[in-house]
Amino acid sequence: MANTTEKNLELRTVNVTRYVTPLREGGSMPAIAEADDGFLYVLKFRGAGQGHKALISEIIGGEIARALGLKMPELVFANLDEAFGRTEPDEEIQDLLKASVGLNLALHYLSGAITYDPTINKVDSNLASKIVWMDCLLTNMDRTARNTNMLYWHKELWLIDHGASLYFHHSWQNWEEQAKRPFVLVKDHVLLPQASEIAAVDAELKAILTPQLIDNILALIPDEWLDERSFEKPEDQRKAYAYFLNTRIENSSVFVNEAENARQTLI
Repeated sequence: MANTTEKNLELRTVNVTRYVTPLREGGSMPAIAEADDGFLYVLKFRGAGQGHKALISEIIGGEIARALGLKMPELVFANLDEAFGRTEPDEEIQDLLKASVGLNLALHYLSGAITYDPTINKVDSNLASKIVWMDCLLTNMDRTARNTNMLYWHKELWLIDHGASLYFHHSWQNWEEQAKRPFVLVKDHVLLPQASEIAAVDAELKAILTPQLIDNILALIPDEWLDERSFEKPEDQRKAYAYFLNTRIENSSVFVNEAENARQTLI
């Protein structure tokens, strides 16, 4: 697994050898696939609706989660050969595979994992608070009771699917201002009722996410995915992500206060 405490981070690259089955419950229709290292992965396609931006969010969200000590399956780059699109009988899947030839993103498939159910599973307040804090930083709208994007595996809570994070980058309108705004959708976060230590974990988590660490995580993003027309070159877009994240970290009291106020309306 990548270790986000190291100076130079790296994601392994695997080659997809077998398309196993689609996961149709996902909006972007990811799939379970086997790679040439013998492992199964949940494959996220570059040709899906949100394209590279969802994969960028996955890298940033997943590696920030890992840096904060939260459980996150290993992320890898996954090469997809054009032959897969020719042999798939389902036309919708065939089109997705053809549009995704080349470099995609995948995470280790946690075989036997069960979906987190807030009516059955309880998360301790410290862990819940760290997850809520991180999702406020990332503006992750997709950790609700309807779609928790958390799994229990070997009696531990694992986070998956950060593709809906950083939604500002779908338009890049007023993105500098958005970096300082509260995350009002935290009111729908599935762990908010249990997150009684958000203010207490704030200083601890901010200390981990240094500007250097943020730069190291952003350096993982392939240049070919940084194709936003608003920027002259990939490095300019990478710097914009760094500005957004570092500004939110510096102004974390804004989203911490919003989360605490939202929580008070629930208890």
